[in-house]
Amino acid sequence: MSVKNDVPGKEVNVLKGHEGGVLAARFNTDGNYVLSCGKDRTIRLWNPHRGIHIKTYKSHAREVRDVHVTQDNSKLCSCGGDRQIFYWDVATGRVIRKFRGHDGEVNGIKFNEYSSVVVSAGYDQSLRAWDCRSHSTEPIQIIDTFADSVMSVCLTKTEIIGGSVDGTVRTFDIRIGREISDNLGQSVNCVSMSNDGNCILAGCLDSTLRLLDRSTGELLQEYKGHTNKSYKLDCCLTNTDAHVTGGSEDGFIYFWDLVDASVVSRFRAHTSVVTSVSYHPKENCMVTSSVDGTIRVWKT
Repeated sequence: MSVKNDVPGKEVNVLKGHEGGVLAARFNTDGNYVLSCGKDRTIRLWNPHRGIHIKTYKSHAREVRDVHVTQDNSKLCSCGGDRQIFYWDVATGRVIRKFRGHDGEVNGIKFNEYSSVVVSAGYDQSLRAWDCRSHSTEPIQIIDTFADSVMSVCLTKTEIIGGSVDGTVRTFDIRIGREISDNLGQSVNCVSMSNDGNCILAGCLDSTLRLLDRSTGELLQEYKGHTNKSYKLDCCLTNTDAHVTGGSEDGFIYFWDLVDASVVSRFRAHTSVVTSVSYHPKENCMVTSSVDGTIRVWKT
């Protein structure tokens, strides 16, 4: 298949250091660094292009499930099994603030565009927003209209989008306080946005990724072939929005054509469940993480 040449499939680095499964690995905004987190209760900062481990961040009491870094790379936020949101100084490795209030494990986390607010998704069926600049540890907003665990969150300039085990993707317009709910009828464990902002990609536990029109909620396409029945797996679009990519519980990575949903490429990336995929903002490069304890860097 000639098409394979424009999606990553060649392993260029393996990032080793986590003692146990890696639950997420994410590029920073410019794609020069990767942040990872995992079962060993640590967050790690890497240069994925040189295969170098730079720093380890330790303070969580249980596994770390998600991590996000600010656009200027100065702060990061993390969440996990200890129910707390940690707000860190990247350079010193110090915890600036801990936000407590979730009544259960925290599954996902994101900064807003201005890095002033963190939004977290929890097992307690809520999304919570926290002000990083305030010394209050109370959330500035709680969204608790979900009927089951909230697994994933993504943000636009004006909206908070959450995906839940209750089968919905819910969009909250922060300015006007409006909620729109799209019911997919299957547990949602990942939501991510297309780069043009027009679509939401939802990973569901019936081994299907679903592409939704953000303005109408219309189901545009479904992507199948991988296995996802019991783990929280990531999915995303490539930086040109030409392909959809996601991991599989059998260790494979899949690439689908965005428009016709055909499988463009699939290959064995890990020896166990692929927990996350993150695509470089500009280059044809991606990082994957796995329960096998490794993070792998892929190029074309």
